[in-house]
Amino acid sequence: MLHRFTRLLFFGLTFTFHVKALTETLDAWKHLGERYDVKILRDTWGVPHIFGVRDVDTSFGLGYAHCEDDLQHIQDGILLARGMLGSRKGLEGVAVDYIFHLLRIRDLVEERYEMDLSQATRSLCEAYADGITLYCALHPGKVQEELLPVHGKDIVCCFALFTPLFFNLPNVLSDLRKEDPIQISLHLPPGQQAIDVPQDSHLPLGSNVLAVGPRRSADNHTRLAINSHQPWTGPVAWYEAHLCSEEGWDMVGSLFPGSPIILHGHNRDLGWAHTVNNPDLVDIYLLETDDSYPNQYKLDGEWFAFETKEAIIEMGLGEGKSTQVKRECLWSPHHGPVVRTDKGCFAIRYGGMDQIKQIEQWYRMNKAKNLNEFMEALQIRGLSSFNIGYADKDGNLFYLYNAAIPLREEGYNWSGTVPGNTSRTLWKEIVPLDKLPQVLNPEADFFQNCNNTPFRTTLGEDNPNPDDFPDWYGIEDRMTNRALRALELYGTNDSITREEFILYKFDMRYSEQSLAMEVLDQIFSLPKRNKLVKDAIKVIRRWDLSADPENTSAALAILVLEPVVRAQMFGRPAPDLLITLTDKAEILMQAFGKLDVPWMEVNRLIRGDVDLGLGGGPDCLHAIYGKGPGQDGRLTGEAGDSFILIVEWDPNGQVRSQSIHQFGSATMDKNSPHYADQAPLFSQRQLKDVLMDIDQIRTHTQREYRPGQI
Repeated sequence: MLHRFTRLLFFGLTFTFHVKALTETLDAWKHLGERYDVKILRDTWGVPHIFGVRDVDTSFGLGYAHCEDDLQHIQDGILLARGMLGSRKGLEGVAVDYIFHLLRIRDLVEERYEMDLSQATRSLCEAYADGITLYCALHPGKVQEELLPVHGKDIVCCFALFTPLFFNLPNVLSDLRKEDPIQISLHLPPGQQAIDVPQDSHLPLGSNVLAVGPRRSADNHTRLAINSHQPWTGPVAWYEAHLCSEEGWDMVGSLFPGSPIILHGHNRDLGWAHTVNNPDLVDIYLLETDDSYPNQYKLDGEWFAFETKEAIIEMGLGEGKSTQVKRECLWSPHHGPVVRTDKGCFAIRYGGMDQIKQIEQWYRMNKAKNLNEFMEALQIRGLSSFNIGYADKDGNLFYLYNAAIPLREEGYNWSGTVPGNTSRTLWKEIVPLDKLPQVLNPEADFFQNCNNTPFRTTLGEDNPNPDDFPDWYGIEDRMTNRALRALELYGTNDSITREEFILYKFDMRYSEQSLAMEVLDQIFSLPKRNKLVKDAIKVIRRWDLSADPENTSAALAILVLEPVVRAQMFGRPAPDLLITLTDKAEILMQAFGKLDVPWMEVNRLIRGDVDLGLGGGPDCLHAIYGKGPGQDGRLTGEAGDSFILIVEWDPNGQVRSQSIHQFGSATMDKNSPHYADQAPLFSQRQLKDVLMDIDQIRTHTQREYRPGQI
């Protein structure tokens, strides 16, 4: 009895000590704001305008402000940076944690943080992390306290891992799994045997960038449309902010949770947008091994040992329960990460695999004042992919097919598996920036990229010549409907007004040269087996290729087209058209009692109590991708046009911009008046003014405060 009492007393004292220590630590973190001089001004739309004396003050304020609006996804980012996402996200998170360990993301950042990042960038990341820590210290219970304090290295880890997740690496791992299942063995509840590496989401990651120079504008203005297509919720949903300091940082635009800088937008002198491209950045090596020595590989006639590690990943099971996932992670000092399968050991290398300078480059882009400074920032090569479309107050237009393409040895089939037993296949460098497809100040004074081939960026001979680029670059040759329509609209009008520029951006038609026409021809040739199919084809024959809200043929036509377009975006087999047509027709008949339903009754924006009809559709310039349809026959918008920013410079270099967000600034706070206050404007394809001048901001300020101020 005495022994039991002693144990209880010891436990109680230990618990009391832990709570006391944690309380004292939280109290210390509550004073972090004393290190920074920053104010946050929330305008009438809830958008944070963050004014700091130094850049680090502004970044600190951003970390705090974003936590107010989306703490959930910022916390998820910290978990991701620690290889702990599985503890919160279960199977899905464990798959990401596996990649985190396989690629040695934390080791990479620990090794290169001081070496590769400038003091200014490190300080920026650490200040942003302090802003998160302060908010969490002031709101105990809202975050897993073991994650505190947040560090600058956590922020850099997020970017280092997101880079390969954004291009083709998860798909490569999935392809290896399909050839010979790469499964993670678990001790799981009955019925669950294994989990696979994450595959591409059903949500599209597209985008538009559209630019017109002064010679093509009716009023001699330079205009840029920044129009990324992202999921409307989640870790890569856009958040709008204005960042300003007395050290020359004055940037508006959007960012993801966990970002201490604007990812695309504009300052007073220049702006840029990103769109997703699809270069060949990843190579797979079949290593020469010996079954008698399974942890060795042969290179240039010599045997070397793998570095071996067992990653222990926590997987949450719900209701406070969890289990551990154990996964082998191999590493070749010559190649990098290695996956062992029944068919052998495969090494993976990708462009930018030793790169942690993503924030460094975006920070320099944020503060660039002219084309030369912007080009210097691009030379950092921190971004492994993404097209970049640029415009500035001097009327310069610039497009770059940005990609960290490995500088490969000729003579190998780089589209497949290459031999890993020779150093001839071990590239050391990436293709120089000036050897990538690009367009500078084209004669047409116009460019576009809508996830299409860079070889049709503008008009005429200023387009990059495909003969100048080797096949192993892996450059895509496809044309999206959005790209075709951009060329048909912006490319055929040599005196574009401001109203036309915006109208074209919200275009809701399908080109007669697009995939839609090919699919329609196939639909019209389908066997008319019954009255429903016959009536459905009759409705689609009346369709004029428009996705305007009132169109009564668009609903059925787009419901049939959408899975075909989505399959094309992800390189998957198209579904059977007759089955798809029949299924969609049955859904409309059951929900509405007719097939010719106005598109806006099907295509919906639903956010809390807000329920609005939309125009636009898959692969339109006004891109809307919906989930469903459900039993009510309606699609719920979930991706596509999200944060839209239109910026212009007049002939005197004065900047003006307008923007819209599909929901509002409070991306995760259902109780905020800004949870969906921009949705009515978005549904009507209208924009709101972007405020940059402090006097103008103060006249529209709802609240002004310092981080931590009650």
